Amino acid sequence: MKKVLLFSAALLIAGVTFGQSKPKFGILAGPNFSSATIKNLTENSGKETTDLLVGVRAGVTVDLPLADEFYIGTGLLFAGKGGKNIMDADVKANLSYLQLPINFLFKPEVGAGSLNLGAGPYVAYGIGGKFKTKVGDVETKTDAFGDNGGLKRFDAGLGLVAGYELKTGLYLGINADLGLVNIADNEGGGDGSWKNTSFGVSVGYKF
Repeated sequence: MKKVLLFSAALLIAGVTFGQSKPKFGILAGPNFSSATIKNLTENSGKETTDLLVGVRAGVTVDLPLADEFYIGTGLLFAGKGGKNIMDADVKANLSYLQLPINFLFKPEVGAGSLNLGAGPYVAYGIGGKFKTKVGDVETKTDAFGDNGGLKRFDAGLGLVAGYELKTGLYLGINADLGLVNIADNEGGGDGSWKNTSFGVSVGYKF
């Protein structure tokens, strides 16, 4: 994971050092549809993918110019992730992250604006999360990142973005995140696995 962080820092430095035009800042927001691929959270429970959970992805962005039509897209985002109907039970995981994407962007001019096509790593830190379990009319809540929650706060993976940016600044896009880090806390010696996956749509403005 140190290699991912060093690579991300190198891309940012390159964007600031070699860019010939000013950075372009922006804001965006939209729904995020997330699920989790889990394995052996309890002993020999097997592998499954949870049902989709609807959350929010929003924040500020900045496109750092590298060369003509090429940028590094980064920013700071709030991303809601998790899943529901975990292990065939009425269990929902609502996880909230602060996320830093580092996308290599290609922005060719097309029509009245430009395409935004990009991919790259991201790192994220869990700022809050709850497991909600409902049995009959009784609902219990557990801190997902607490001592009994079983999840680690740090996450990282690969992000993909595609969108269209009008010359007026209006932006419409889609995004996807593939978690590559096992965030299950196996301090007790288990072999459990939890990896986040999400996709969404967003509307924004770049200036």
